[in-house]
Amino acid sequence: MAIELNRLFFALWPTDEVREACARAARDLKIRMQPGGYLSAAERYHLTLLFLGDAVSPEKQAAALAAASRFRGAPFELLLDHAGSFRNRQIPWWLGARELPRELNQLHDRLRETLVRADATPERMKFVPHLTILRDAQAPLPTTAIKPVRWKVEEFVLVRSRLDLRPMHYELLGRWPLNGAAEPEPAAQLDLWG
Repeated sequence: MAIELNRLFFALWPTDEVREACARAARDLKIRMQPGGYLSAAERYHLTLLFLGDAVSPEKQAAALAAASRFRGAPFELLLDHAGSFRNRQIPWWLGARELPRELNQLHDRLRETLVRADATPERMKFVPHLTILRDAQAPLPTTAIKPVRWKVEEFVLVRSRLDLRPMHYELLGRWPLNGAAEPEPAAQLDLWG
């Protein structure tokens, strides 16, 4: 019996204004750097938080949806201020933030814990927040400053990759607001021997 493709991931989903600002940055980099490859479609821009897998069962999907509906996190601002690339086969270029907001890491870590407790464990992947803007570049992109894009993050989403459609697109399965409070920063350890 073949496993049905059901690729799901939790992500930050940009507003239309953020998408347009990221698309401008991507077009500018492509014109200046002439990397070859192709620009990602702005309507597919996202920042992956957690990947659930390529063949997620209906039970795991339902558990993930239920867990996300109970989750509370704080809104925050993300400043995308530079571009770079990964050194894998397809050499994707991306936009990222030099300084990650504490709330972004809290969102990732706490959402992961919530999913594990709900028996909807995400795949283990290193969390490297980025928004992919170009694929199949002919060369890596050194860290390059861009005109900063301010993104007020007020929600997260669950997305299904529709790889069965051409062109591939994303289907939003759920959206949840970030309207809770941030966790306090841990207190500094006192150095009693200093």
